[in-house]
Amino acid sequence: MIKSFADKETANLYFTGKSRKFSFDICKTGIRKLDYLNGAAELKDLKIPPGNRLEQLKGKYAGKYSIRINNKYRIVFKFIDSHAYDVQITDYH
Repeated sequence: MIKSFADKETANLYFTGKSRKFSFDICKTGIRKLDYLNGAAELKDLKIPPGNRLEQLKGKYAGKYSIRINNKYRIVFKFIDSHAYDVQITDYH
């Protein structure tokens, strides 16, 4: 379950389905992936579908995970005790 968002834009997209920052395609896929994240009881639940490409991040994102929206954008988050924190859609490259 999503417990917190790292930015207002991601929270707004999740709760309203709209964004001024992201394109329609990013919004559509992002909402679907945020729903997957919200429903995940365990981190391994995010390995399906394989297109999520769940990754544990390193460097300045150490301690966080990501799932793919597309080749450029990811949903980055912390996962602690079956809850997602600091959820953010970002281009982290």
